[in-house]
Amino acid sequence: MRRITNRVWVLLALMLAFLAGLVILAAGFARSGARWATNRANAHIYSEGSIARAGRILDVNGIILAQTQNGKRVLHTDYAVRRATLHAVGDPQGYVSTGAHAAFRGRLTGYNSVTGLYNLVRSGSGSDVQLTIDANVTKAAYNAMNGRKGTVGVYNYKTGDVICMISSPNYDPKNKPGDIDSNPAYDAVYLNRMLHGLFTPGSTFKVITAACVLEYIPDIRSREFNCDGGFNTGDGRVICREKHGKVNFEKAMNASCNSAFAQMALLVGQANLQATAEKMGFNQSYRAEKIPLAISRFMTKPASPLELGWAGVGQHTTLANPAQMMMLMGAIASGGKGVAPRLLAGQRLLPAQTAIKLDPAIAASLRDLLRSNVTSTYDTSGRRTPSIAMAGKTGTAEVDGKQPHAWFVGFALDTPYAIVVVGENAGGGLAVAFEIAARVMNAIPK
Repeated sequence: MRRITNRVWVLLALMLAFLAGLVILAAGFARSGARWATNRANAHIYSEGSIARAGRILDVNGIILAQTQNGKRVLHTDYAVRRATLHAVGDPQGYVSTGAHAAFRGRLTGYNSVTGLYNLVRSGSGSDVQLTIDANVTKAAYNAMNGRKGTVGVYNYKTGDVICMISSPNYDPKNKPGDIDSNPAYDAVYLNRMLHGLFTPGSTFKVITAACVLEYIPDIRSREFNCDGGFNTGDGRVICREKHGKVNFEKAMNASCNSAFAQMALLVGQANLQATAEKMGFNQSYRAEKIPLAISRFMTKPASPLELGWAGVGQHTTLANPAQMMMLMGAIASGGKGVAPRLLAGQRLLPAQTAIKLDPAIAASLRDLLRSNVTSTYDTSGRRTPSIAMAGKTGTAEVDGKQPHAWFVGFALDTPYAIVVVGENAGGGLAVAFEIAARVMNAIPK
């Protein structure tokens, strides 16, 4: 009797283990089935390492950016469009992880959790994927970058739709360079600098410092700061590019005065500045569809007065992701709500995901300050932005031993678009990044 009882328990244990295995397998299949089915080893999809059988990739206007013809992947006929949209469309080999060929290959192949790849095998066509990208605007950004390394991103801050996403260096996926792995000109070419890049933000971070000051120093607009070319913190000196003399809060922002903003950072203190930075997206994780963004970083360790002063002007150890800064601009422009970026079109029934929330009064004050930057300093005559009213902040981020990064972050006042431009080791924010931003924003259909 005891033997029978023991056998029953053994059988029950085996059955439970079997059922547990089925549950784990089912969970893994639900989570990773599309990735397993669309593995590069699957000859139904790939031929000689390149995707061959899949649906079309379209831009937001229906322009075909990639399609399958006669068993081969055919890309857009325009050389500039192919390069401009590389990091959105991707390469047929799948090296660009953020491109639709890799990131959305489950959709492209028509994968279904019930039927698998049956429809693809039967028809050979897969399913179409329409992106939010506007190929013509993205081409304008490619031309404006003029070969510089960096990124340009534009999105609708109400819907989250990314209409422009360019990362440079890039290459023509139709004619992949033979020296791509050895030529320094293609450094980190597969990296999408908008979604996965991290850069010293320079003076664009003064937007965060300004928000903190507005919250914790109620009389900030009546205060003045002295700039003699720098500010002594007691343990060192924060250098300013110019001697601005006495400046108030708005003039300090317009002139991008390091002396004034270093003083402001010390006035509010590290804890308050870090809390504001985190409300505005730093040290937080976000996604564009299912693609994770690089996490912007702001100091989490105790800082000396000199370190805090430099951090307040966007230097020290601070690193910013371009897409997160674009989201922040959207939050300011919209009155306090910044939505996550979306790359797939045709999802209007799904609400845009709110990612950043700001106090509406502070958002309104920042909006006025950023508009003042453009009208009083960047484009006083309106010649650079003849067809669109813009607001924003430039940045010239110092990088040890190299040319500074050129930044511009901003938004339009009359249309719901926010923009980020980073020229990697490209020089000055006003001379380079603002000029690029103006050209791109003027290219957006009204």
